Amino acid sequence: MTINRQDLAVGAIFIVIALFFALNTFFGLFQPALPIGTPQRMGPGFFPILLAGLLTVVGIAVILKSVRSQPLTLNDVPWRGLAVILPVPVMFGLTIRGLGLVPTTFLTAFISAFASRRMRLPLALALAAGLTAFCTAVFHYGLRIPTPLFGYWIPGLS
Repeated sequence: MTINRQDLAVGAIFIVIALFFALNTFFGLFQPALPIGTPQRMGPGFFPILLAGLLTVVGIAVILKSVRSQPLTLNDVPWRGLAVILPVPVMFGLTIRGLGLVPTTFLTAFISAFASRRMRLPLALALAAGLTAFCTAVFHYGLRIPTPLFGYWIPGLS
């Protein structure tokens, strides 16, 4: 059994950063302390505490993963997934106003599906359609986010 020191250090750094933001939110080290609120009435400190908790969980996972029986090799990096997934949030941000929620969500899910080598066209279309319907129901109708379903780039539907 070996310990990957780089992963161990990265996990520890994640936890230190999370603790810094949590302590800064609770006790106001560099700014006034932020009220947390409740999940129903979130205060300005709720999101930093949530992110600090998630970053702590990621840090613990990285530390646990640093204890491996064999070291990672360069072949373990999913280059296709990285090449497909990384530009998708940028594309979403650039097209959400012009295309609207429905086409942008469909396009984002459709492109993201091809990060896997096993994805086929019919399954990608079904996945994108289902995710688009779910996101439309949750964000437009459920949460009433003021994003138009179809944007001004699509004449006649906006």
